[in-house]
Amino acid sequence: MITPILLCGGSGTRLWPLSRKSYPKQFAKLMGDESLFQASAKRLSGEGFTAPMVLTGDPFRFIVTEQLAAIEQAASAIMIEPEGRNTAPAILAAALFLEAKDPEALMLVAPSDHVIPDEAAFRAAVQAAVPRAQGGELITFGISPDRPETGYGYLELAEGAGPQAAEPQKLARFVEKPDAARATEMLAAGNFLWNAGIFLFTAATIRAAYEKYTPDLVKGVRAALDGAQTDLGFTRLAPEPWAGIEDISVDYAIMEKADNLAVMPYSAGWSDLGGWDAVWLESGPDAEGNVAADRATAIGCSDTLLRSESERLQVVGIGLKDIIVVAMDDAVLVAHKSEAQRVKEAVSALKAKGASQAVQLPRDYRPWGWYESLVIGTRFQVKRIVVHPGAALSLQSHHHRSEHWIVVEGTAKVTVDETVKLVTENQSVYIPLGAVHRMENPGKVPMVLIEVQTGTYFGEDDIIRYEDVYARS
Repeated sequence: MITPILLCGGSGTRLWPLSRKSYPKQFAKLMGDESLFQASAKRLSGEGFTAPMVLTGDPFRFIVTEQLAAIEQAASAIMIEPEGRNTAPAILAAALFLEAKDPEALMLVAPSDHVIPDEAAFRAAVQAAVPRAQGGELITFGISPDRPETGYGYLELAEGAGPQAAEPQKLARFVEKPDAARATEMLAAGNFLWNAGIFLFTAATIRAAYEKYTPDLVKGVRAALDGAQTDLGFTRLAPEPWAGIEDISVDYAIMEKADNLAVMPYSAGWSDLGGWDAVWLESGPDAEGNVAADRATAIGCSDTLLRSESERLQVVGIGLKDIIVVAMDDAVLVAHKSEAQRVKEAVSALKAKGASQAVQLPRDYRPWGWYESLVIGTRFQVKRIVVHPGAALSLQSHHHRSEHWIVVEGTAKVTVDETVKLVTENQSVYIPLGAVHRMENPGKVPMVLIEVQTGTYFGEDDIIRYEDVYARS
C-alpha cells in the first residue's frame, strides 16, 4: 500500500487575487467544482492507497478536514507545521512518522495544488515505479514538456534513457529554471523533462538519505516530532526545534546529491497552475483563444482570460488580446498574459502599502464556518456570518464593541452571560460591551446571521476567549 503525503502549506501568490495567504490556491475551486486539494486527495485514493497524510499550517487545519469530509475522505494523520520551512523538513517529518510504524512504508509525496487530468494514467505511472522504490531508489516524476516553459525546473535524462519510457530511467542532473532561449534548446534536445516535485520512496530509504546528506536536519526534525503534541486529532510539531531547522527544499537538500535517484517519465498531462497563464491554458480556450467564466463576457477578444469570483460583479472585455482579468469583491487583477509570473511583485507592492488585500480574502474562513464584512464605518461594522451545522463559536467577550445579531437563516443557540436561548429567523439579540457570549448552530442546516458591531475598535484581536472547542488560544 502507498501512503499519499499531501503538502498543502504554500501561499500561492502567483494566483492572486483568488489565492491569498489566508486561503491559498490549493483550497480554491480553480478548475471546476472541487478544490485542487480535493482533486489531489481523490486522485491518490482507492485501490493501492491508504488514507492520505497531510502536512499543513495551523490556519488551514480545519479547512483540510472540512474539504476531505466533503469528498467522503479522512486523513490518516494531519501534521501541523509551526511555520513554513520548505519541503525538505516537511517530507522528513512525514517519513520519520511513518517509519516508526513501518520502515518499508511507501510514501508518494505530492503537492496538493497540481492538475493531472488523467488520473488512471498517473496511477499507472506510480504503480510502474513501485518496484524500484521498494528496491531502495528515490523516484522523482518528470513531465514530458510540450513547450519551452521558463517557470519550471528541468530533469536531464542520462545518456540512453527514454523520455517516454514506461519505467523509471537514470537521471543525469537537475536543471534550474531556464531562460527562454535555453528552454527552447532543451525542448529540442528531447532528453529533458519538467520537474514535477512528486516523489516515491520508502520511509527508510528517504530517512537514510537525509542522515547521509543533512544530519543536522534529521536531528532538528526528530526533536520537533518527539516534542509534538496532539489535539483534536492533529499532530502539532514542537515549535522551538522546528524554528531552528534550515529552510530548504528537498531538491537542494537531498535529490541533487543522491546517487540512488531515478526519474519516472509521465506524458499524459500535468500542470502546477503556477500562474494565471497556466490556468488559461488548462481551462481549454475556445476557438478565439478565450476563457470566459460564468460571470464574464468576451467581445472581440482573443487569447484572453476573464474571471469574476464575485456573485455581484460581471466582467466584460472588449477588443482585448493576451490579457488576464481576474475580479473579486475587493481587488481586480489586469495583466498581459506574458507578464503573469510578475503577480508576486504585485503582492509584494501591496504588502509594502499595508493593503490587507495582499494577504486577506474578503471572506474569512474559520473552523466553525466563515464571515465577511459587508460595510465598515468609523464606529460600526456589518458582517454576514455563516455557522456550520453543529458548530459553535468560542465563548468570548470584547472590550471595545457591542453587537446586534439578526438571524436570517436557520436557528441560533445564543449565550449572553447567564442567559441561553434560541433565536430563529427574523429574530435578533443584543450583546452588550463586555458581556460573555457565544453563538451555536444546533440545527441540521447552515445558520446565517447579520452582525452589526458598534464601538471604537473592531479588530479580531479584541476577542477574549474563555472556552473554545477548536483549541484556539
